[in-house]
Amino acid sequence: MIGAKKPMQKFYCIIKHPFLPTFAENEARDYIIQQENDKARAKLKALAEELIPDFIEVSFYVSEIDFHQTLPQLLSEPFENLIFIGLQGTGVLKKLFLGSVALRIIGNTDNTVVAMPKGIDSFSHEKIFVAVGENKPLNIEQLNNFLSFIDHNNTSITFFHLAKPNEDTTRIKEHLQRLSNIYADRFSTNFAIYEANNRIDGIKGVINNKIDEILIVQKGSRILTDQLFKRFLINELVYEGQTPLIVLP
Repeated sequence: MIGAKKPMQKFYCIIKHPFLPTFAENEARDYIIQQENDKARAKLKALAEELIPDFIEVSFYVSEIDFHQTLPQLLSEPFENLIFIGLQGTGVLKKLFLGSVALRIIGNTDNTVVAMPKGIDSFSHEKIFVAVGENKPLNIEQLNNFLSFIDHNNTSITFFHLAKPNEDTTRIKEHLQRLSNIYADRFSTNFAIYEANNRIDGIKGVINNKIDEILIVQKGSRILTDQLFKRFLINELVYEGQTPLIVLP
């Protein structure tokens, strides 16, 4: 989790501890938990030393307690928060369903979530694609919060809508144009409407699976509620295409 209002970054790590038999002594449990927490904290510190400049103050929070209890406390602090989730995707089920922890966080938080596929060795934001629907309004406030983390130079934003063949796109076209104009003073912007028989074909015409692309979607939109599309989005774009996925609350 990263806060933006102050020069401080905070990392929240969810730990899955090895199975302990119910008859294990409390002292043994506490020892193993402490060992795992220490290992996780060491990994976080190594990650911070590699990626975070020295002038930024970094604090660490590692806990074995379920994130439903601890995450709300961290998010209540006076920061503009981003929650970063690393996606491992080592098995078919994990790829298709994103992982129970990630889905629970996306479904139960009112903060922007950044899903980063494991194995991505570089990150660029030269091309940002923002999916816009008609029925689920785009959370402009949260979009602005996320874009405040982004360097405006050499960054283009495309607001797009996935339309079915022969769909009346008059209203959505006007909306896309307004969004493009709103951000034109800070970014290079444009908009597009992609027609396809299904949204999977449409999204293939938008994202080219390149490391300089970011896909932003709105929680609750059809793009995320359509089960077939969500599987494609997660499997082929996030995992195979190494495309960072931003989910706005």
